[in-house]
Amino acid sequence: MSSTPASRSRRSSLSHDSAKAIQLRDDYNNAVHDLIAPELYATEICNVLMMAERTGKIRPGEAAVFLSDFILDLPALCDAVPLLPRALELSQKFRQSVYDCLYVALGEREGCELVTADDKLIKAVQPTMPFVVSLANL
Repeated sequence: MSSTPASRSRRSSLSHDSAKAIQLRDDYNNAVHDLIAPELYATEICNVLMMAERTGKIRPGEAAVFLSDFILDLPALCDAVPLLPRALELSQKFRQSVYDCLYVALGEREGCELVTADDKLIKAVQPTMPFVVSLANL
């Protein structure tokens, strides 16, 4: 979810991933599929928006506007507390953040795909958890 300076080819990839993420959201809004996330998701998005505004990536005041829009498209949020023991276990096993492993634990519990643009997470867990799939491969 974070953005970093990138080469031209990486920017092209980011733009392509953004289009796929938007399509995934639009399909959710059109009842093509369901989306779920740990309750932490909303807080993470709010923090990303605040940091983008603070660092000048978006204009002052836009974080609140984007947050309002985001809340309208919010996926179903699941309580993170019951997922924490498994997220901790996964975090220790794969050396990934507990935050990221909350999403893995949720996908595992619900028997659904975890779609992510986090290549580091995919590389770490996909060999044993094939339900973790790349946004780029959709």
